[in-house]
This record gives sequence, structure tokens and C-alpha cells, in this order.
Amino acid sequence: MALPEASVSSAPVGVGFIGVGMISDTYLENLGSFPDVRVVILGDLDLDRARAQAEKHGVPESGTVDEVLAHPEVQVIVNLTIPAVHAEVSSRAIAAGKHVWTEKPIGLDRASTSALLTQADAAGLRVGVAPDTVLGPGLQTAKRAIESGLIGTPLFATTSMQWQGPDLMHPNPSFLFARGGGPLFDFGPYYFTALVNLFGSISRVGALGLRGREERVVRVGPQAGQTFPVEVPSTISVLTQFAAGQQAQNLLSFDSAVSRHGVFEVNGTEGTIVIPDPNTFDGRIAYVKPFTEMPTSFPFEQQWIEVEQEGVVVGRGLGLLEMVRAIAEGRPHRANGDVGYHVLDVMLSAEESAERGEFVAVESTVADIPAMPVDFDPFARTV
Repeated sequence: MALPEASVSSAPVGVGFIGVGMISDTYLENLGSFPDVRVVILGDLDLDRARAQAEKHGVPESGTVDEVLAHPEVQVIVNLTIPAVHAEVSSRAIAAGKHVWTEKPIGLDRASTSALLTQADAAGLRVGVAPDTVLGPGLQTAKRAIESGLIGTPLFATTSMQWQGPDLMHPNPSFLFARGGGPLFDFGPYYFTALVNLFGSISRVGALGLRGREERVVRVGPQAGQTFPVEVPSTISVLTQFAAGQQAQNLLSFDSAVSRHGVFEVNGTEGTIVIPDPNTFDGRIAYVKPFTEMPTSFPFEQQWIEVEQEGVVVGRGLGLLEMVRAIAEGRPHRANGDVGYHVLDVMLSAEESAERGEFVAVESTVADIPAMPVDFDPFARTV
């Protein structure tokens, strides 16, 4: 990715939202606490919802998508639309001369997503991509520990996310089981982005998928009792090979009565480290060293050593803030479009592997992603 020449003006940087659904609350709460940015307008197809969110969070203006894109004080667009239109809306923002922070995934196909990044580079504008949980103190502390040699040379990782599925709690869950949904595209970005942050580019994948049921039932809200089709695998197992030599096995399921979130272990030549749930910004970090001699009792008892987490814990919006500061400093941002595209490429390759029954090469690559500085302070004014 070429380093864009465009910059942001003096603080606070103006932010506009397109889409104010369920996830907008946490974005608005956090961005409202960062001195470097200021949310100036909220836009949505539902004007009443945009107006209500603006009143709730003290945002001065609300309006249509076009009004957000044309707003003279908006320098960065937060794209919280549904996955099917992520690339389209981000492209419109770039065309309007705005930097973009988009929810995951960056898009649903390689062609439109690659075109978006080309468009942004040509315009000298940035594309930032969720998840930014990987920039939180949890994964970043673990990343620095691994890079310091705490577990020797990393060899392989194991991750798991399994539960009944979002139809248990979402009032309109059908899009989460449609193309661009399922556990692979809903939760996969957290796990694969974390793995890419730790190990670098993924070179090939193999996957098996299944649909637990062909139809699901809406459980809550005004549509409760209605059925909808399941269009994608609701359970998928993915094997990943990294260009640097590591491997990972990843389970993602919406069909499990057992709820098991955030299993993330990295095994190295000198130990194993447990990393926080990549869908969170912090959590427990601990490691265990290999036995020096055979234990005399079974089951084996191992001593877990806690690792103190370093850094300030915030939440969604951290990646946008880091991008804004990177623009001001003239350096690449960490949760960038190339990372988002590579993770999309990995997920599409996994989908293709499950359909074809063979390993699939991942064509894209990504540059090494540096660890966040320990002293990164979201509540300081810096730009």
C-alpha cells in the first residue's frame, strides 16, 4: 500500500457516520472520549434512527448519507453498513475525498475490494478496517511477549469460537447467515486478523464446512417466529499455513450447544501462551513452560505464569484513532486496507476450499505489522 499524501487538519478531526445500527453505540461512546476526534454528523437510511442516535450521544447533526459525504467538517467516514455494501459505501466516501474506517469485513469479493484500495491510493486517502481489537492491550501485550522470545520460536496456534448462533439474540439475524455472513465472515476477521498480526501472511488454507440446519428461526423482536434460509456454512474448520512457516487450526461454529469463545493458544519451542479473546481488547495472558522431567502424577499439573497486561484499555474506535494519528505523523496505520484485504482473501479461500475439498493458495500478502507502543494514550491530544 502506498503511503497516502493526504493529511488531516488540526484536532479534533471531524468524523461522520454512515449507518447507526447496534454497534454504533460503542463507537460513539469511545470516539466521544478521544480528544483527537469529534463526531459531527450521523447518517442512515432511517433518518429517525440517525436523529435519535445523534440526540442520545450529543452529536450536533444527523441526516442522509449524501449529507454526511458532503459535510465540509467531515474528514473521516465511519462505515457501519451491512457487509454487502461495505466496499460500495467506502468507495463513495473515497470519491467524496474522505478517509474511511469500515467495519469488518472490508468487502465480500476480491475485485471490488482491490478496486477500493487502488482508488484510495490514487486519491491519497486511507482505508482503515476493523477489527481494532487486535490493537488493544490484550493481544499487543501477548505479541510483544512472543516477539521477546518468551515461548521460543512460535510453531502453531489453536483457536476456537463456538456457540448457538446470533439468531438467539439478534432481532434481524438473516444477514448473518447469508452470503458474507456465517461464523467465517462474522467472527473469522477477529481470529485471522489476530493471527496475521502475530505471524504475518497466510500462504494457503484448507477447510471443511457444514450447515447444521437449512433454516433458522428468529427468536426475538418483531419478527420472532419467522424462518429464514441458511446460505453459508454455519460451522467451518480452517487449517492455515503461514508464509513464515507456522500453522494454525481454527474452529468457527454457530451450531454448538457448548459456548466456547476466545480460545486462542500459541505453542512455541519453549512454551505455550494463552491470548485473550480476539473479540475483546483485553483479558488474561499466561504461559506455561515445558516439563523438565516426566511428572509422577496424572493428570499432569502445569504451572501457569501470568503476564501483566500493558496499555490503556478502551474499545471500538481505537483503530480509527490510531489511523488519524498515523496520517498526522506520515506513517502507515496498523489496521489498514492491505490487512483487511488479506484477511478477506483468506476467508474467501477457506470458503473455496470447503466447496472444492482441497487446499487453496492465498495470493495476497501483507507487510509485518509493528506492535503498538506501550505508552499509546487514547485520551491525549496529539494531532
